[in-house]
Amino acid sequence: MSWTKKHLLDIESLTAEEISTVLDTARAFKNVGERAIKKVPALRGKTVVNLFIEPSTRTRISFELAEQRLTADIVNFSADASSFKKGETLKDTAKNLEALNADFIVIRHSASGAAHFLSRVVKSSIINAGDGAHEHPTQALLDAFTIRERKGKIAGLNVTILGDILYSRVARSNIWALTKLGAKVTLCGPSTLVPKTFEQMGCRVTHNVDEAIRDADIIHLLRIQHERQRKTMFPSIGEYTQLFGLNKTRLAKTKQDALIMHPGPINRGVEIDSEIADCERSLILEQVTNGLAVRMAVLFLLNGGKGPQEISGN
Repeated sequence: MSWTKKHLLDIESLTAEEISTVLDTARAFKNVGERAIKKVPALRGKTVVNLFIEPSTRTRISFELAEQRLTADIVNFSADASSFKKGETLKDTAKNLEALNADFIVIRHSASGAAHFLSRVVKSSIINAGDGAHEHPTQALLDAFTIRERKGKIAGLNVTILGDILYSRVARSNIWALTKLGAKVTLCGPSTLVPKTFEQMGCRVTHNVDEAIRDADIIHLLRIQHERQRKTMFPSIGEYTQLFGLNKTRLAKTKQDALIMHPGPINRGVEIDSEIADCERSLILEQVTNGLAVRMAVLFLLNGGKGPQEISGN
């Protein structure tokens, strides 16, 4: 199918076919990344603004590199050195960027709905790089890409997401993506961070970590979102690690071909033992590599690209 959307605001509004189009296009771009010359001129003459109002390292660098590979002109905007400190609104900032003929605005913001708001007030294409505890669509796309590449499929797989679900935009986007693509998703963590209301999204909720990971094909770990939650969500980091951390004893009870994922940054020794994060079953660095191809695919499709068949000839 061809891509028709102007923005990437969330996963919830995408169809399974649209998600698959992104994944197929990312596969073609990953092949480009393995060439001696890694650049393609797909965004030559286009301007991309990276509007990061919330701190980011991995996502911002990944988007910047994706934009460079597509030969775009790039403007990086940081809240630390911006008019936001002088009281300028998000709408005013975006309007000023649009006046500079920005074709794309990649936004990360601490407020849920910021990307949707921008899409209504500017003409530029908006890409949501994470908005509050709402969604992080490119993270879910790169996670789905990584799972499909390593397992050959997503439909029918058991995926357990373990950790702070309540405050995680990564969890929400992954739930939408994986359930749309036919995976069986189980959520696990402290009851204060994994409420039963998530079952309305088509998941299974349990607070028994051994049961949650026993039959999992993929164990997707999430860090504790200290910056978004109250201190009362669980008694201590030590207790969280003891009850829900992935250690060697717990890993030994899982399927031998179960794979480990984490969107980063990792809290080593909290949600995951350091040696497990670095073991051969860990896909954490593959996720980083695949994020570049996925973000190239998203920019390419929003710019009018029709799919993977257009890339091979570049």
